[in-house]
Amino acid sequence: MAQFINTLFNAVSLSSIVLLTSLGLAVTFGLMRVINMAHGEFVMVGAYATYAVQNLFSAIFPKSIQPLYYFVAIPAAFAAAFALGSLLEFFIISRLYKRVVDSLLATWGISLILQQAARSIFGTQGVNVTAPPFLQGGIFIGGCTFSYNRIFIIALVGICVLSVYLIMYKSGFGKQMRAVMQNRAMAQCMGINSRMVDNVTFAIGSGLAGIAGCSVALLGSVDSTVGQNYIVNAFMAVVLGGVGKLLGTVLGASIIGSASIFAENYTSSSIAKAIVLLIVIVFLQKRPQGLFVIKNRSLDE
Repeated sequence: MAQFINTLFNAVSLSSIVLLTSLGLAVTFGLMRVINMAHGEFVMVGAYATYAVQNLFSAIFPKSIQPLYYFVAIPAAFAAAFALGSLLEFFIISRLYKRVVDSLLATWGISLILQQAARSIFGTQGVNVTAPPFLQGGIFIGGCTFSYNRIFIIALVGICVLSVYLIMYKSGFGKQMRAVMQNRAMAQCMGINSRMVDNVTFAIGSGLAGIAGCSVALLGSVDSTVGQNYIVNAFMAVVLGGVGKLLGTVLGASIIGSASIFAENYTSSSIAKAIVLLIVIVFLQKRPQGLFVIKNRSLDE
């Protein structure tokens, strides 16, 4: 039972990171139908931003304040990825709408450029982010261990999901976003600036990936390929849940994360990946549009 509970806790933790990574994909892919192959590099940007903030606090502030660096690193990671995503959308993505192959090639090339830029700035060796003292250790109940950093990540993801929900369904910008997602031409006729919506939405999705990178930095070494470890699962979670649906993304990430951890616990990592991929393939054969589908007039027609 203790082993099962530990495995379940690790599954929830991995699902949280996959969910945080896939939230941005769900928003941007659902809105603009752009498959961003550089999305994993926004995770990397967030992780390196966390490392930079840690070093800045170590160099400037006294030791009594240094543990608070992580509370600054979270908005810093979001801001860095948000700014980079906004620039990427304005200069490149905006010129590639409805050109799927071109956007795939362009964003893949951008991912390689960003990885090389990270190697040039931070070196080829991985760097480490030291968790603040209040995130070190854990809670031990019986034979179960619940680490503080994973509990914090789960709570952080919950806050991000709630924030995205409030933005998408309780704000004026969210109404514009969903209008453009469902029927771009009609939204433009109603006076909505779809270019602004595209840019801000893409930037928000990138910023969420940056927060995911901030979380990943607590769990291991950070290098130029850190985002690639999660991006495949994130894409599968978005497709499995249904493009553009927040609840579908949550359920898709939960299925992917849980299946990965439980399969790996009883087999091996390579077999676990194959099992997860098989689950996704079988499910999409029965329901190719995912768990949830956005209905609009263009689809009905």
